[in-house]
Amino acid sequence: MDTLKKIFGVIWIVAALVVGYFGITVMGIPKITSGKQEDLVFGIIILFVLMPIISGGLAIFGYYSLTGEYSDDKV
Repeated sequence: MDTLKKIFGVIWIVAALVVGYFGITVMGIPKITSGKQEDLVFGIIILFVLMPIISGGLAIFGYYSLTGEYSDDKV
C-alpha cells in the first residue's frame, strides 16, 4: 500500500505542474492581456490567488506522499 501511495504522490506532483501550466498559459495570461476590465480582474484572481493555492496544495500533498508521511507506520 505504501508503494501505491508513493506512485500517487508522483501523480499529484505532475498534476500540480500541469494545472499550474494550464492555469497560467490558458486562463491567466490571456485574461490579463485581453484589455477588458472584468477579464483583468478575473486574470489577477486566477494568477495570484487560485493558482498558488491549487498547484501548491497538490504539490505539497504529493511531496508528503513521497516522503512517507501517510504511511501506515506513522498512523
